[in-house]
Amino acid sequence: MYIDTHCHLADEKLKPTQSLVEEYLKANVTTVLTMGCCAKSTIENHKISKEYESVYLASGYHPSDINDFTNENKDIIINLAKDDKCVAIGEIGLDYYWKPFDRDTQIKGFIEHIEIANQLKLPICVHMRDATFDTLQTLKENKPVYGGVLHCYAGSIETCKILLDMGMYIAFGGTVTFKNANKILDVVKYVPNDRILTETDSPYLAPTPYRGTVNSPKNIPIICDFMAKLRGQRLEDLANIIMANAKSLFTKIK
Repeated sequence: MYIDTHCHLADEKLKPTQSLVEEYLKANVTTVLTMGCCAKSTIENHKISKEYESVYLASGYHPSDINDFTNENKDIIINLAKDDKCVAIGEIGLDYYWKPFDRDTQIKGFIEHIEIANQLKLPICVHMRDATFDTLQTLKENKPVYGGVLHCYAGSIETCKILLDMGMYIAFGGTVTFKNANKILDVVKYVPNDRILTETDSPYLAPTPYRGTVNSPKNIPIICDFMAKLRGQRLEDLANIIMANAKSLFTKIK
């Protein structure tokens, strides 16, 4: 049994939802965690989670959308995060890739989301792109009490060590299967069994051999198989380890 710990079911590219769910269930992907990027997407993800037993959600604002994190929208995020199907605060963090960006506003929003997570006793799902120093510094100064995960990790082993020492989990997606993924392969092999997770980030970052197509949670077994071979593990064993890790971090998943 497999779990996709990070996808975007509210994205129009993944419609219709019914056929998508049927496809990933056939692939033995039994659990999916869909990320909020703003109030609108979190509301939609909440509706989807209520319709499909296999779907859980995270509530939050992506750093690229953080300028819209008004008091009204903050209340929406908090209220939805209190739902039984909401297992985390996310997708949150820092992104300095897309320009222009407001560094101070992103950091402020990141901290506010960590505070919400701590108040509601939830872990966080962290986006980190071209913002390693500030992400680490923010996490050091604002500890996520109930843990968290760095999604679609693409950093160094050195940064990974720091995150592991903080108690964070590390999630890998389809990018590990890309031909130019040389450096990240060493990180995949380095992460200990009790801290590793898988994701698709669908509809983005489809794994080889489907790179360039619309990604889907049904592709999790491809990613997991690649990682198992790289780590010298049986596919079934790694899948079971990842499921156990996900339930340890996202404690509301049944």
